[in-house]
Amino acid sequence: MAGNEWINGYLEAILDSGAAAIEEQKPMVDLRERGHFNPTKYFVEEVVTGVDETDLHRTWIKVVATRNARERSSRLENMCWRIWHLTRKKKQLEWEELQRLAKRRWERELVRKDATEDLAEDLSEGEKGDTVSELIHAETPRVSFHSNASSLELWSDDKKEKKLYIILISLHGLVRGENMELGRDSDTGGQVKYVVELSRALAKMPGVYRVDLFTRQVLSPEVDWSYGEPTEMLTTASEDADGNDVGESSGAYIIRIPFGPRDKYLHKELLWPYIQEFVDGALAHILNMSKVLGEQVGGGQPVWPYVIHGHYADAGDSAALLSGALNVPMVLTGHSLGRNKLEQLLKQGRQSKEDINSMYKIMRRIEAEELSLDVAELVITSTQQEIEEQWGLYDGFDVKLEKILRARARRGVNCHGRYMPRMVVIPPGMDFSSVVVQEDASEVDGELPTVIGGTDGSSPKAIPTIWSEVMRFLTNPHKPMILALSRPDPKKNITTLLKAFGECRPLRELANLTLIMGNRDDIDEMTGGNASVLITVLKLIDKYDLYGLVAYPKHHKQTDVPDIYRLAAKTKGVFINPALVEPFGLTLIEAAAHGLPMVATKNGGPVDIQRALNNGLLVDPHDQQAIADALLKLVSEKNLWHDCRRNGWKNIHLYSWPEHCRTYLTKVAACRMRHPQWKTDTPGDEVSAEVSSLNDSLKDVHDMSLRLSVDDKASLTGSLDPVASSSGEPDVQDQVKRVLSKIKKPETNSKENEGVKLENVPSKYPILRRRHRLVVLILDCYDSNGLPEKKMAQIIQDTFKAVRLDTQNAKFTGFAISTAMPVSETMEFLKSAKIQVNEFDALICGSGSEVYYPGTYTAEDGKLFADPDYASHIAFHWGYEGLKKTIWKLMNPDGEQKSPCAEEDVKSSNAHCVAYFVKELSKAKKVDDLRQKLRMRGLRCHPMYCRNSTRMQVVPLLASRAQALRYLFVRWRLNVANMFVIVGETGDTDYEELIAGAHKTLIMKEVVTKGSEALLRTTDLRNDIVPSDSPLIASIKGGATPEEISEALKALSKASL
Repeated sequence: MAGNEWINGYLEAILDSGAAAIEEQKPMVDLRERGHFNPTKYFVEEVVTGVDETDLHRTWIKVVATRNARERSSRLENMCWRIWHLTRKKKQLEWEELQRLAKRRWERELVRKDATEDLAEDLSEGEKGDTVSELIHAETPRVSFHSNASSLELWSDDKKEKKLYIILISLHGLVRGENMELGRDSDTGGQVKYVVELSRALAKMPGVYRVDLFTRQVLSPEVDWSYGEPTEMLTTASEDADGNDVGESSGAYIIRIPFGPRDKYLHKELLWPYIQEFVDGALAHILNMSKVLGEQVGGGQPVWPYVIHGHYADAGDSAALLSGALNVPMVLTGHSLGRNKLEQLLKQGRQSKEDINSMYKIMRRIEAEELSLDVAELVITSTQQEIEEQWGLYDGFDVKLEKILRARARRGVNCHGRYMPRMVVIPPGMDFSSVVVQEDASEVDGELPTVIGGTDGSSPKAIPTIWSEVMRFLTNPHKPMILALSRPDPKKNITTLLKAFGECRPLRELANLTLIMGNRDDIDEMTGGNASVLITVLKLIDKYDLYGLVAYPKHHKQTDVPDIYRLAAKTKGVFINPALVEPFGLTLIEAAAHGLPMVATKNGGPVDIQRALNNGLLVDPHDQQAIADALLKLVSEKNLWHDCRRNGWKNIHLYSWPEHCRTYLTKVAACRMRHPQWKTDTPGDEVSAEVSSLNDSLKDVHDMSLRLSVDDKASLTGSLDPVASSSGEPDVQDQVKRVLSKIKKPETNSKENEGVKLENVPSKYPILRRRHRLVVLILDCYDSNGLPEKKMAQIIQDTFKAVRLDTQNAKFTGFAISTAMPVSETMEFLKSAKIQVNEFDALICGSGSEVYYPGTYTAEDGKLFADPDYASHIAFHWGYEGLKKTIWKLMNPDGEQKSPCAEEDVKSSNAHCVAYFVKELSKAKKVDDLRQKLRMRGLRCHPMYCRNSTRMQVVPLLASRAQALRYLFVRWRLNVANMFVIVGETGDTDYEELIAGAHKTLIMKEVVTKGSEALLRTTDLRNDIVPSDSPLIASIKGGATPEEISEALKALSKASL
């Protein structure tokens, strides 16, 4: 190629490096260190390794195959321009990332200074000095993050009298107790194994009665039928250690909740729009189970979850909503974090932020993780590095501010509503039941002849099938085995390991290499990244002629993994994890338990594991020579190998499941325990509850096909239709009345009832509790002044008429209105529209900050009183005064001298709502920006714009109009699935939360002309929050007649997930 030798040389270097060189992020090296400069290698190292065009290598093959010299030269030139363009793009993205990080550091310092000043205002001079010293103390790296851990009482056997109900959530992937398909895809990996084993281990701890592991029910023909089973028992214990009966519902269970398309297995990136459906389904199960456990071990009182523990971002988002609905503590384990992944991808310079978000739904994931941090009492991490370098990237966590707030709380000093979750390091546990330690046995000495057949002609012993699968690849299976076990993911760095092995002759002569890279049938059918790694592995084996030295079986079962470790240990082999970054490294612990020394990456969790076990060597995963040297050292130096093996066995108990669970329960017990506590409960409440739960009882009869017999020679045979009974069909209602009339009523003490006025009973308990259906009107129709439009009143009247047209359901259907207006303005609006307030069973006012029941808690002059239980329910992490002051600063950064962006709306404010008039809309910060700044200051709340963007209201973190509906479910057992929510096409900035879920949603088009959603967020996440194909969402044209509304509601009532 005359005239193109330089191009040809560079591209030959690209070809020589292979496609993997493009995917692997090799570090920049100083090519002058060794005394010479190679421009071709420099070009590859400095430029090409940063290029991510997966078809670049394929293009080069086409160029080589081109016979026409002119066309070949043209293609070569085009390739060089592509490389130049991509490199330029990478530099631009790197510069933008540096700018963003610098801005973030500046904001952090500003926020820290602002928070410190606010916190110091209410202190004396001496205490102010203490605050400054706290900040200095927090900046000192020598201070241990767990300085007060020793003051906690360790969980022990004396806790066995407790009967705790614990909930774990892990949504994505395929979860089952036996024959886990780990490695089937990127969603079914170590997290699945972790949560299943954690569930089993927790259920065996003293004081833990039941553990439920929630996941998604999948009925797809693509997967095994077992993933469609609603319940799977993991462990059960009918008797405790003392032989006492512990109850039929005790133990650990997998509970599969249906959400999203039932007939499809969805990857985690596609689950986001269906999270609300899961929350409502899980809530229904929890309420039923709390009642069942209450009858078994709670003395008739509901047994509420002790803690709700979310695993990964999607489960964290769900756990936060469930925690808010139930008012119970939440714990979070991130496993891997979105912000960390985003930073890594941006540093590679291969994709823009928009492209990354499109592929991984990364912004929705990060938002879920931020919400999880807002709600979580405790965040469990595997390593200290995860706290400082990964969670430290989040708005909702600041190590220094967390220590200041913790110190103030310890001294009883007011934190003004500021809060940071507690981070603790608890390494994952491991089930050692399959590990057989035989240190003195002959087989442990690395001699396989006695097992697979010796040179003396003796017959081989029966060996595990997986051994045969591995050894068929190897010319000499007696050599020490270097074992790597991971998915074929580029991040796992398998290709660098293979190169290190292939280029180190002494290592090849001394050892074999075994690569367990998940399960595969056809590489062409695998995802791009995994397929690319496997293809590169095959090419490298061929390039270095490693046939007979490298094993790479296509399939293995989860039960084969211990046997694989045993085979490596019997050959005096080494386990290696060369991942670029390893968040924890559970396989390293498994290997140590089986007697294998380790070589592991120095980035991430292996650092802590090596510190605890002292059973191997750490290496730079980018340094190919260092990997080869470490492996050669362990394989060749037998004394070192034995020392590492003994150290691993000696210290492995630190990673046992009992140790993990004991620490876990100790840390959880230190959280502020809370659960639903209804101030309005009375003995009479139980009698009313029997009536209100009639429909549920009939449903149980129908589902279980029971024969209900009643004393006094009366019986009801067959099954009752729960739908018909709830709709009031006369025949079924007559049956119910006959049954109830035969049930013996409990005797009451007449003296206790003296002086009780019967007419007071209806006003004590809302009629809502006796409703079987609820129609909720949430129409944000406001004019430019934020006042309700007249058409809202007309729609309300038409909806009343529509429901009454259905005579069978009308008397069992209630109404509620949910609005951003305060109760006073809501009452004025209804009065002006000539609508009686008593037409509604519930009023949800102030953007979900208050709940009222007309006819209940009502004064003689007609004034309504808010539900006190709801007020205490949403008070979590609410700091009114500190929040009010900070929001004023953020909304009006220029102060009162210039035209303020917002002014306080006293009329719309209440104890749990801070309201403002928006004066200059152009200066108003978007909700995501405002929430970010509040989070960075440790303030947890729910800001929103409402009433046609004329108001900005801030309510408690777990208060919203959507969460208020779940509260009605929890408090009055009005199932969310029986709620019909009527909304417009747009609305306030909490509008998205109202559409998705297990309730039925009717969207009225052309009713709300302008909402406030433009002020919600910078990045549009609507498609990741609201499902586009849910059968529970229907629409109807604006101005529909009552008849048309009635037909739409009937059609929706038949819909189901």
